[in-house]
Amino acid sequence: MDRISDLVAQHVRELGFNAWANRATWDALRAARVTPTKAIAVLAHIAGAESLWLTRLQQSDPMVKVWPAMSLADIDRELRSLAAIWRTRCQELSATELEREVSYTNSKGEHWRNRVSDILAHVTLHSSHHRGQICHFLAATGEKPPYVDYIECVRRGHLEQGWPKDLEWTAG
Repeated sequence: MDRISDLVAQHVRELGFNAWANRATWDALRAARVTPTKAIAVLAHIAGAESLWLTRLQQSDPMVKVWPAMSLADIDRELRSLAAIWRTRCQELSATELEREVSYTNSKGEHWRNRVSDILAHVTLHSSHHRGQICHFLAATGEKPPYVDYIECVRRGHLEQGWPKDLEWTAG
């Protein structure tokens, strides 16, 4: 494979991991006896931020706030929708798309331009950072945090086909 094909494949794997880890984190919050309010707010932020980055990639207006107030049921619906959209976006990745620059205004009113490749990396890293916070909040209340490390996703074979085949959510 050439460098761009490798980069496309890596982004597909990382976005697949991100969808899997978001689902596992949501499952842990749903199963918790005591669900920390901060953990729900942070998972809603993950969904809001991912939605915001998708609208920036599409050069459209945001549909969800970056820190939305959501219930676990609302987060479930949003993360399901985001996983489907990211999967479709993965099928559209190409060298041209990865190098495309996106102009946007951030929440501080600053104007920026970034390559799609860098935005995709940011989405996964940003979500991972906040999932770590959620794990901390769960552990602080005596709940078992989910094991959502990238290597765990790989070890369990979730990314063998580039996108988690078992990305079935336990709630309906």
